[in-house]
Amino acid sequence: MNVNDYVKRLNILYEDNHLIVCEKFVNVLSQKDITGDVDMCEIVKAYIKEKYNKPGNVYLGLVHRLDRRVGGVMVFAKTSKAASRLSSAISNHEVVKKYMCICKGKLEDSGNICLTIAKDEKNNVAYFSKDGKEAKLNYKLIGTKNNNSVVDVDLLTGRYNQIRFSFAYIKHPILNDYKYDKSCPVNNNELALWCYYLELIHPVTKKKMVFKLLPKGLVWDEYKQMILEYK
Repeated sequence: MNVNDYVKRLNILYEDNHLIVCEKFVNVLSQKDITGDVDMCEIVKAYIKEKYNKPGNVYLGLVHRLDRRVGGVMVFAKTSKAASRLSSAISNHEVVKKYMCICKGKLEDSGNICLTIAKDEKNNVAYFSKDGKEAKLNYKLIGTKNNNSVVDVDLLTGRYNQIRFSFAYIKHPILNDYKYDKSCPVNNNELALWCYYLELIHPVTKKKMVFKLLPKGLVWDEYKQMILEYK
């Protein structure tokens, strides 16, 4: 699809003069890379330009990223001031992001994974390294089905591919994650990882804001009832 096709499908969760919160499309980049494929920044800029009939360039601040194959809640800044304040809040762990994922095998009711992770820049993969950066997350089991575990993940640090690598490291890789699960064939199946919760303090009004968006896609269909009954 081209940019205009995505603009028509864009799901806006919240918008004001300072920020915009929307659903990130699965298999769409957060920002442009060497592939030149359509990215979320491009889509949201096109949306703003069309909605407000803005001539010339449109400012949009990217303050966090989601992996290409991950969908869910994403926030962008519409001003440089908002971008600076949101970026600082994220760096100071004042923005809460929670994910749902489907892992292979049966996990315990709850737990945490704390590793030191580095990034292989050449191959774009995370790996364990004693000299890497600390990567921490907590998880809670939502339920199990078909020998898979649906998990609520509270991400405490934001390392590259952290959730994906962490669960693969403990031998419970995320469903359809051919990058970290060598037994998974490389195909177009949806990665079973979704950012469902975002909590932040508005950069200008200072109001606490919470956004929730339950997972979408074929890979989640048989787990929908379980997720709806959770919490």
